[in-house]
Amino acid sequence: MPTRSCPVTDHVPSADLPDDGSRGAPDGAGSGPGTIAVLGAGRVGTAIARTAIRAGYRVRLAASGDPALIDLIAQIMAPGADTSTAADAVASADLVVLALPLGKHATLDGDTLAGKVVVDAMNYWPSTDGRNPELEAAPSTSEVVARHLTGSAVVKTLNHIGYHELEEQGLPVGAPARRALAVAGDDPDATALVRAFVDRLGFDPVDAGDLASGVHLQPGTPIFNGSHDATTLATLLREAPAAVGH
Repeated sequence: MPTRSCPVTDHVPSADLPDDGSRGAPDGAGSGPGTIAVLGAGRVGTAIARTAIRAGYRVRLAASGDPALIDLIAQIMAPGADTSTAADAVASADLVVLALPLGKHATLDGDTLAGKVVVDAMNYWPSTDGRNPELEAAPSTSEVVARHLTGSAVVKTLNHIGYHELEEQGLPVGAPARRALAVAGDDPDATALVRAFVDRLGFDPVDAGDLASGVHLQPGTPIFNGSHDATTLATLLREAPAAVGH
């Protein structure tokens, strides 16, 4: 298991978004709604697309192959989302969300995603996706994704909430018992950008520390298995190293 520290802060509001313009601003502050590319048109990807559209984002949905093959899916499951090739979706996006089977991460074009902030919303499910020795040996699966996407800033979040919960449980800022989601990443500007995105979707973002700390969000952990407010989630993250033995 990783031995790096796991710094935790409580809810970080979207005002924490960097103001230097270095990565764009999908929260739309001062520039209108941003554009989100969602790679993966299954249940998770379309739920993220619907939720982002309701939050005011422009959404481009893509899967492998001809985008015409997912036009009907988008019309029914994510009305308002545009469909395109993955390359075209990523090119115009301020933020990219990976919502495909984790084992397919190696098919992603690292050059296309270079310079992008990439949200890893994927989980390793060997029972349905087959066993993957590289993923099983890794301290955290997001680190495997980051090793493939060396030119991207990979951030882990959205993987520890059910797709139906993502749509049903979002609440305005300050609402009592607002659910929290952890955000883990190595690039401070990228994680600030993603925290703003999570906040706008209706959830309190909690800083989980570096990307290696994304292991605490994976299937089988207390964070993955439960629904928590920001205070409880921050406590679980502080206790996580002892809980997983690092």
